[in-house]
Amino acid sequence: MGSTLTGWREPAALPPLAGEGAGPGGSAESLPDLPARKRRYVPVLAKLVIAQVVATCWLGLSAWVSEPWLVSLSRQISWPAAVSSIVLLAYLPGWMVAFLVASLLLDRQPPLPDTSPLLGVTVILPAHNEESRIADTLTYLSRQDYAGDIRVILVDNASTDRTREVAEEAVGRLGLHLTYLREERPGKSHALNAALTQVTTPLVISLDADTVLHPQAVRRLVARQASAPPDVVAVAGAVLVRNSRVNVWTRMQEWDYFLGIASVKRMQGLYQGTLVAQGAFSLYRTESLREAGGWPDAIGEDIVLTWRLLGQGSRVYFEPTAVAFTEVPVSFRHFARQRARWARGMIEGFRAVRPWRQPRPMAMFLTATDLLIPPMDLAYTFLWMPGLVMACFGLYWFVGLYTAVVLPFTLLVNGLLYRYQRRRVFAPLDLRVRRNRRGLLAYILFYQFIMSPVSVVGYAQELLGLRRRWK
Repeated sequence: MGSTLTGWREPAALPPLAGEGAGPGGSAESLPDLPARKRRYVPVLAKLVIAQVVATCWLGLSAWVSEPWLVSLSRQISWPAAVSSIVLLAYLPGWMVAFLVASLLLDRQPPLPDTSPLLGVTVILPAHNEESRIADTLTYLSRQDYAGDIRVILVDNASTDRTREVAEEAVGRLGLHLTYLREERPGKSHALNAALTQVTTPLVISLDADTVLHPQAVRRLVARQASAPPDVVAVAGAVLVRNSRVNVWTRMQEWDYFLGIASVKRMQGLYQGTLVAQGAFSLYRTESLREAGGWPDAIGEDIVLTWRLLGQGSRVYFEPTAVAFTEVPVSFRHFARQRARWARGMIEGFRAVRPWRQPRPMAMFLTATDLLIPPMDLAYTFLWMPGLVMACFGLYWFVGLYTAVVLPFTLLVNGLLYRYQRRRVFAPLDLRVRRNRRGLLAYILFYQFIMSPVSVVGYAQELLGLRRRWK
């Protein structure tokens, strides 16, 4: 196994995106979508039912096998407390993982019928003090193989450095159609909405200023939208890690993006209700975006926007082969703040549109499953982690044989996800996986020990109404 940060043959004069070891290369014309195998069509609703049955059977098996654990724990902390603890520590996580795996095994991404769409698209680039990165982002935008009209709106969000000058110098070399705006109000939503007023194309792509695109990214994202039904108003792209070689934090995050986030998006995309069209790289129908009121003034503006779109009865897709590479936090401090923001954004989403008010049953189900995440994070933080310490002293109340079997199951799940990513996403894009074994080991063994407490902090910050912090 290896890392997700991979290479294609870089165009001349571009800095290497992937660090060492570029891939064999190839043009867009030489990289058609993999042919779809002929299979009997299974309706999406039927796939949902099948995945639910599989997950329920797994839940029943887990309850049967863990009965001795339940009886033993109930003698220590009472029966109701024991049931609640095991439900949060084992039954719910097991059910969710089983549902995820069953869904992914049923997922058959339909091929792109039109691989060369010509719809006009505007890329919005909000930037705050991005002079060191903006030239790269614009350069890769200029190398897109998209045959349609691409316009770029750079929104300088109260920068105090040379972001504008560097961008203008790059545009002079690249020949991009770029509009420059200045937005003094701090906040990403203000920058995005300022640009939205200037958009004249039918499609909009939001792109972070520290994110660069694979040469086929825009074409594949627009192609998925162009082939979708009219009620599909957004398509999330796949975001992977660009700076994975910096330290252990970036190495772990690389696997989270490659296996964790991508697999959840695939599952949600299968049920046509991707819950986050992330601001780093996603496409929207311009008209639908304006009808939703643009991006809300929220710490999780992309989450709240997506839930509002779903709340209008619309659908949101995910295109795994429309790939962007972003820079992730390199220090624990910045990583913790980012993930706490994500946790706060989910709470904002619940407040904006309650799951039971989602008009589409599948969107209702998917958003409702997110309600299970905060209590599971609380249980992991306040039961599992102390339980691990207790187990070191021979007290196997919360951590023992029954919880240890999760590790090989986790390895199996990640192996299946890795295989899909390598064959169905990387192969048609001429990307290859590089080694990152230390990052994988750290991701499997320690990542959740960090994520759950950080998320709990984010939930508390949002519920207490504490000041927002982006960096």
